[in-house]
Amino acid sequence: MSLGAWLELLASGVITGSIYALVALGLNLQYGLMRILNIAHGEVMIPLSFALTFVLGLLIHRLWFKRLTDTSPNVDIFEARALMVCFGLMFLVQNFASWVWGGELRGYDYLTEPVHIGGAQFAANKLLVLALSLAFAAALIVLLRTTLYGKGVRALMQSPTGAQLVGIDTGRLHPLMFGIGLGLSGVAGCLLSMTYTIAPAMGEPYTVTSLIVITLGGFGSMGGALAGGLLLGVVEALGMHFTSPSLKSLLSYGIFIAVLLLRPNGLFHRKR
Repeated sequence: MSLGAWLELLASGVITGSIYALVALGLNLQYGLMRILNIAHGEVMIPLSFALTFVLGLLIHRLWFKRLTDTSPNVDIFEARALMVCFGLMFLVQNFASWVWGGELRGYDYLTEPVHIGGAQFAANKLLVLALSLAFAAALIVLLRTTLYGKGVRALMQSPTGAQLVGIDTGRLHPLMFGIGLGLSGVAGCLLSMTYTIAPAMGEPYTVTSLIVITLGGFGSMGGALAGGLLLGVVEALGMHFTSPSLKSLLSYGIFIAVLLLRPNGLFHRKR
């Protein structure tokens, strides 16, 4: 393979991985902070703006998860009930999208002109997808590391009881972060629509992939989710190129099981 071909292969993995990371960051934020394993997370990957999906997230949290938080006697029961609600949401969103847009594939052309870099050729829309995915991921990580809200989120992830004892307001942080997490999924859907055809049920595989990414990076670790997404994208690209595209799922799940068995806290977890 020429240098240009290697660049194209690795770049395709990084671009795909950036979408994986963006979706996984939102899901990781929801589960790490609120213990909501939102299996309907990927279903919101329809081309809606961040603002619309953010507001949708606030509404969903207000209607369902806030009530579950108030009525569940402990975290374990809350997790089980929230999981059941997410199952219902998954089918609700899928069927609503099918009713509104129909079940056929849809797509459009946007920035399809080739861009030549270092002997390699890339579609301009894919480079834009990469740039915007990394920008949104970096913005979330900076938000969590530098702002007062971010410090509150990290404190709640480390010790929910201790954080509440020092006065951190979960009533404000939970819906806000749930909305941001769902908003990232909406952004990922918009970015995907620039390069691929979309359908109402396209989000389900991305939810599963997000769980693999979170396992690679470590639950609750935003930097780990970003690195895990990029790593999985590159591994899939290389694996499919040197074996067969039909083995994509085998590669992903093989990595998932191996990390669970050998590094259950994630590849990037550091002992303290």
